[in-house]
Amino acid sequence: MADYTALVEAGSALVELLRDNLTPEPIDNRELIALCSPHESENNQLTLYLYQVEEDTQGAESGYYPVSREVERMRPARYNLRFLVTAHSKAPVQMREADRYRMVGAALQVLRDHPVIDQQYLSGSLADQNARIHVALEKTTQDQLLKIWNNSASPYKLSFVVLLSGVEIDSRLERRITRVTDVTIATWQKPGGRKP
Repeated sequence: MADYTALVEAGSALVELLRDNLTPEPIDNRELIALCSPHESENNQLTLYLYQVEEDTQGAESGYYPVSREVERMRPARYNLRFLVTAHSKAPVQMREADRYRMVGAALQVLRDHPVIDQQYLSGSLADQNARIHVALEKTTQDQLLKIWNNSASPYKLSFVVLLSGVEIDSRLERRITRVTDVTIATWQKPGGRKP
């Protein structure tokens, strides 16, 4: 069962994938890649910020499925998660932009090479259900990026959007069902008491 923890588990899996592939080059330390807002980056060099969650109803089954002879559970809901990935550099001013470009280029390369997050990065309920979390770079216009970014007075930093799909959260809604135990079959007669 994928629990409500699936959102943080998916984000953590994405972080671990990037940590394994972006350190020690171009980022020195694994801990400098983190789930956090780009506006509160502290000392991080690459931040992943979940800014949108939407239910994915395309091709999803609805209704209930049996969990036992007498109980049915509502089918899980599937979600798409959009993360804003932002590079932050502590390099001297004259080298800062080039440093950001290197980090973004390396992150794009890793994510393109991993269209599905490897099972080794999944934890908790996503690992238990052997989830297949798909990774895609989302086409996002500069205007959209600025709208996502501009909820503070911070200057814009180079960013892109990653879409994770296939994240499911199970329902806790169950219903009891009763099975048919007796059937009575009656013969039909035409009016006047004659059998057909």
